[in-house]
Amino acid sequence: MKVRHIQPARFGLFVFTAIWFLVIMPLSLAAAPYAAFVMDARTGEVLHSRNADTRLHPASLTKMMTLYIAFEAIQRGEITANTKVKISKFAASEPPSKLGLRPGQRIEFRFLIRAAAVKSANDAATAIGEALEGSEAAFARRMNRTAKALGMSRTTFKNAHGLTEQGHLSTARDMSILGRHMLYDFPQYYNLFSRTSTHAGVRDVANTNRRLLAAYRGADGIKTGYTRAAGFNLVASAERGNERIIATMFGGSSSASRNARVAELLDMGFRRAPSNARLRKPKKPSYAGKIGGKIVRVSGVVKTSRRPVLRPGTQPLLVASTTETATKRENSAVQSSDIELALVEAQSNAAIAETVFSRDMIVKRPTARPASVQLASTAPAVAPEVVSRLSTSGGRHWGVNIGRYSSRYKAEKVLLQTALTEMSTLDGSLRKVIQRPQGFDANFMGLTEETADLACRRLKARNIECSTLGPNS
Repeated sequence: MKVRHIQPARFGLFVFTAIWFLVIMPLSLAAAPYAAFVMDARTGEVLHSRNADTRLHPASLTKMMTLYIAFEAIQRGEITANTKVKISKFAASEPPSKLGLRPGQRIEFRFLIRAAAVKSANDAATAIGEALEGSEAAFARRMNRTAKALGMSRTTFKNAHGLTEQGHLSTARDMSILGRHMLYDFPQYYNLFSRTSTHAGVRDVANTNRRLLAAYRGADGIKTGYTRAAGFNLVASAERGNERIIATMFGGSSSASRNARVAELLDMGFRRAPSNARLRKPKKPSYAGKIGGKIVRVSGVVKTSRRPVLRPGTQPLLVASTTETATKRENSAVQSSDIELALVEAQSNAAIAETVFSRDMIVKRPTARPASVQLASTAPAVAPEVVSRLSTSGGRHWGVNIGRYSSRYKAEKVLLQTALTEMSTLDGSLRKVIQRPQGFDANFMGLTEETADLACRRLKARNIECSTLGPNS
C-alpha cells in the first residue's frame, strides 16, 4: 500500500487554515458589548435601559464632549469661530477618519468644528483640544472636569477624538446626558449635526450619520462612533410633534444593524413618552475654580462694589451724577442672570482692569496763600462751571451700531457684553436699542466722530461687526 506524504508547504497551509477557522475568525466576528439607553429629552425621564451604566469604549461619541467644550469656549470668549488655528504635527498625524490637515497649516476654528461634528475627523478634534488648552493631556483634564459638572459620573476621557485608549471609557447613560445638554445648552449650534454635508475649509465632507438622518422621520442628530473595541455606537435624537427622544446604543456589529436597532429604540421611546410633557431643560454645568486656563466666576451675582479705603488725611475726587445715568438705567431691561452671563463671557475674553486710586487721582488741598501776597484784582471771581460728564450735545452726536437682533432682550444683552469687553473706548456712551420693522438695532450713542470711528475699528479687531452712525442716521 502506498503511503501518501503531505508536502511541508501544504501542511503548513492546512494548519494555518484550521487555526483561522477555529480561533482567529471567531475572535474577529465577536461583537463588542451591547448597551442601550432611551430617554425623553424634554424631561430626562428614562424610557428604556440595558447595561446603561456599564463602562465601555465610546469611540467617536467622545467628540460630542470636544464639541461641547468648543461651543462653551466660544460663548465664554476664550476663542472666536474665526480664529485661525495652527495645526501641530501631532494633530496632523492622527489616523483616519480625518480631514487631511497638514502640519503648520492654519484653518479657522469654525471649520475644525464642522469637520469634527460632521466628518468625525480625528485630526480636527485634536486640533480643537490643542487650540483651547495647548495639549491633548490638558484638554482631557478639562473634558473630565466638564463631564463631572454635567453629571457624567462614570466617564473618563483620555483624548479628544475617542480612539481606543486604556481607561478612556463612558456609558450609554452618560452619553445620553451629554447629548441632551448639547441639544438644550447650545441650540444655536445643534443644527450642525443634522447637515448631511458641509464645507470644512479645505473640502466638503459628508455626515457619518446621513443614512439614519435620511431614513428615520424626525431624526436630526447627533453622533456616530466606531472602533474595533467599541463596535458601532450611536447617540441619536428625533423630534415628532411635541415629543423628542434621545436613544443611545453601544456595540453594534455593523452600521446597518446599528441604525436599525437605534430606529427600534426611538420607536420605543415615542410609544412610551407622553404626548404632552412640560419641558424641563437640564441645568447648565456649574464649575468651581479653574476653567480653560482662567479663573472664572460662574455662580453668584456681584451685588455690591466696595470702594477702596483712602489714605488718612485725603479726600476722594467726587463725580456728580447726571440724568443720563438714570436714563440708561431706565432703558436697560437686562435681568441679573443676563448680567452674570455677560460678566463671565467678558472676563474670559479680556481681563477687566480694576480701578486703582493712585496719588495722581487724589485731590490734594493746596497750600494756603501767605497773608502778605496782594491780589491783582479784588473783583469777585466768576463761579467755575463744573462739568461732571460730557452729554450727547456738543459734537457727541455720533454712534456705533453692532447689529440688528430679533428681540430687545438679545440686543440689550449684546450691548452689555460689548460694553464690558471694550470699556476704554465706549466708556461714557449711551446704550440704546431702537425698534425697527426688521428688528431691534443695538447702538452706542453719544460719541464724537473720532471716538465712534476708533471704537468701531477696535471692535472689528475683536471680530465684532459694527458700523458708525452719523448725526443724521
